[in-house]
Amino acid sequence: MKPVLSTLSLALVFAFAFTACVPSPSQVEQAKHKAAADFLKQASEPASPPDQRAALYLSAAAAAWTDSSDLSARVIYNKAAADLTVLLRNAHQGQRWNRPLTLTTGTTTYRLHFAKATRNGVWDPNYFTSFTPAAEVRMKSIQRQNRQDGLGGALVGRHQPAQREVFTAPFGVTAPVTSILDFKGRDVTLTLIDPTKTPKSQVKGSERLLEADFSAPLASYPQKSEYWNGIMGALHVEAYMGKTGLFMLQPYDADRIPLIFVHGLISTPQMWRNVINEIEADPVLRNRYQCWVFSYPTGNPPAYSAMRFRQELDQFYKIYPHAKPYVLVGHSMGGLISRMEATTVTREAWDSIGKKKAQLFFAAIKKNSLVEQAIIFNANPHIGRLVFICTPHRGSQMALSKLGEFAQRLIFLPVEITASVAGSLVDSNAFAIFMGDSNRLPTSVTGLSPTNPMLKVLDAQTIQAPHHTIAGDQGKGNTPNSSDGVVPYWSSHLKSANSECIVPGPHGACELPQTLTELRRILHLHLNSTSCARLSHGPRIKTRLHPKSP
Repeated sequence: MKPVLSTLSLALVFAFAFTACVPSPSQVEQAKHKAAADFLKQASEPASPPDQRAALYLSAAAAAWTDSSDLSARVIYNKAAADLTVLLRNAHQGQRWNRPLTLTTGTTTYRLHFAKATRNGVWDPNYFTSFTPAAEVRMKSIQRQNRQDGLGGALVGRHQPAQREVFTAPFGVTAPVTSILDFKGRDVTLTLIDPTKTPKSQVKGSERLLEADFSAPLASYPQKSEYWNGIMGALHVEAYMGKTGLFMLQPYDADRIPLIFVHGLISTPQMWRNVINEIEADPVLRNRYQCWVFSYPTGNPPAYSAMRFRQELDQFYKIYPHAKPYVLVGHSMGGLISRMEATTVTREAWDSIGKKKAQLFFAAIKKNSLVEQAIIFNANPHIGRLVFICTPHRGSQMALSKLGEFAQRLIFLPVEITASVAGSLVDSNAFAIFMGDSNRLPTSVTGLSPTNPMLKVLDAQTIQAPHHTIAGDQGKGNTPNSSDGVVPYWSSHLKSANSECIVPGPHGACELPQTLTELRRILHLHLNSTSCARLSHGPRIKTRLHPKSP
């Protein structure tokens, strides 16, 4: 609907423009709150002193507070609460933040206090180093905005301390925040609420739904070229080694289950943005899970990347020993890397490639070397469940094609890896023994070859956690003769899987509606399990989802 220009001020119209999902108040409703709108307009003047602006924001919120169930009043109140929070956090280099303030405008004086953190969903005001109104975050990368209408200022809180913390990206960590101003006369309490934990709050004696934007925190992360970084991370590995690591996308919460996403070849963690957004559209899932990503340059051999992932998970558990068991979701090669976290591979397991061949190979490498650490390992006991999406458990013929051979020649492994591998060898012919046809160092392409002995060894070992398969058939409905265009069904299929879902999509089927529905089903199943510490495999479910399916 076209905005109605009236004497209420351009500031109010500006507020309406950023609440496109909320019906616009009528001109009659606007006229009821002219005083609040005028205060809001004055507070928005950047040339005014910060303390005076803060008092005017409080006056706007207080005037709207008396009738906060009215849509027009709520829009004013919400914008005042959001903008006041941003102003106070930024003004005077943050020296006015999280301390009692006396703020005066005209003859009106307010006494402002900050609510302390609680376990039931109130943020510690000092945790966030900056705030951005959710309405100002560009949603270009998000396919569907996930928000709820209600009371309060919808913000994105960003935690980026001067000294970078473990498991945080350089940009920091973001979270949805709802700012509430609670008036008792001229005494005001500013409360920062986590709407994922507390979607409703007691306001003026009644429970009210809070305004919140759950997509804005994801959208606020830097939007780099996923395609370009995916290619360069595969080909020029050394330049991307510093990006290897386990990263939290939300502030750590011991009450939530770590849900860790692992991307595949020629990809980056950005590929999961809309998958995570769709999962968090479910109030139960966003309340019970906490999303993480494992990032790595995809030119490295899968066994090496899995070793790095193993080290990251070990460090995670040392820092957070009471964390709930992890759920891993891996796409393509990311599924193989995830599988290696829940599988034990001993020296004896390698005899499955032939005892003599195994003996020759291990005689050619040093004990406890990088190579041995990458190919002999124990299952992580803290993994509660895995989801494999289009995963080549037995490899892909594409790795053997001319394209695969060409890609293999383009990949340049980092000097630190090649030097470490060289130092791991007693016999320089070790990899000729291992691969059977070449002494060239393995890369991600050779790691995905059906002839790779590592895949044969893995395939013979038990996955020591409940696991599920999601595979694509390109909509042809021809399983078991199907393929997602890269990975054939014979490679993605696991007899041991608790469930198998065939979706009508290609290899990049992660954002397919059927994939998302199945992923949500599995996550709810995990919540309903009797124990997340060690889950039984339970009955196996097989489903087929084709274009004509309901």
